[in-house]
Amino acid sequence: MTDLENITLVVPSPIEPSALLGPQDEFLHLIEDSTAARISLHENSLRIQGNALEVQSLITLFAGLIKTLEAGETLTADEVKRSLNLMRAGELAPPPMKNDVILSYRGRAIRPKTPTQKQYVDAIRKNTVTFGIGPAGTGKTYLAMAMAVAAFNNKQVSRIILTRPVVEAGENLGFLPGSLTEKIDPYIRPLYDALFEMMEPGRANKYLADGTIEIAPLAFMRGRTLNDAFIVLDEAQNTTPGQMKMFLTRLGIGSKMVITGDITQADLPKGISGLKTVRQVLDGLEDIAFCEFKNADVVRHSLVARIVAAYARAEEMNLRL
Repeated sequence: MTDLENITLVVPSPIEPSALLGPQDEFLHLIEDSTAARISLHENSLRIQGNALEVQSLITLFAGLIKTLEAGETLTADEVKRSLNLMRAGELAPPPMKNDVILSYRGRAIRPKTPTQKQYVDAIRKNTVTFGIGPAGTGKTYLAMAMAVAAFNNKQVSRIILTRPVVEAGENLGFLPGSLTEKIDPYIRPLYDALFEMMEPGRANKYLADGTIEIAPLAFMRGRTLNDAFIVLDEAQNTTPGQMKMFLTRLGIGSKMVITGDITQADLPKGISGLKTVRQVLDGLEDIAFCEFKNADVVRHSLVARIVAAYARAEEMNLRL
């Protein structure tokens, strides 16, 4: 269960709350659009309610903005946006997030950058099967890949299996020229990109060649039992309920599964997404976790979060997109 926290932050005198929150609460709205926490002003105090880690990040954010005002500088929308970008990048994260280094490669540490990402990473550690559901840009697949590589490096598993439904090719790949890898490469290129950001290319290519790391379409999982492996199913919104059941029942001894997807981005030509129905079937089962990502968890360019939110509003208005 998510820990909720209520914190009251006093705006020190002589700073006016309007200077901190902006004209017509412009700065407050920018911050609210970037977080799932609730923020309200009561006289000269800010009340922040939400996930404990998120509240701590916001306290650090507001403390920095207050420090700017105490130095006699005028706060601007650009300054607030810069601070929000730092928060998205995890630079304002509290110690439980900042110290949680999943993987280090070429001097760069991969760690959760938002409270939801931290919950997701912890869920993967704790559970055999974890679902990461939410919009693009929230780090679902990237963190799953990092956890897979870390588990492999630490000899917790002996292989990594990366898969996704190849809906664009109808999963009928026989008519396409080239080897299996060449056929599916255009559809799973994001998995390759993530892998080569986390592992030395020569080492990655060696493991890809000998099958220690396997990248294959979902259809190729049928009839197999996947033992001692870290298995990532990406773009799971494009599975049918039957495919989802098939995939989940491939789980073997000593293995871990992470399933990622965005139910608003299904490319299925017809029928119901297996990702949309799986929670109704499995929710409450022990050793299975569901993590929901929101627009505030988008860690790409700040404009991406606003684009995702705009499309969500349009869909709520039943616009044809």
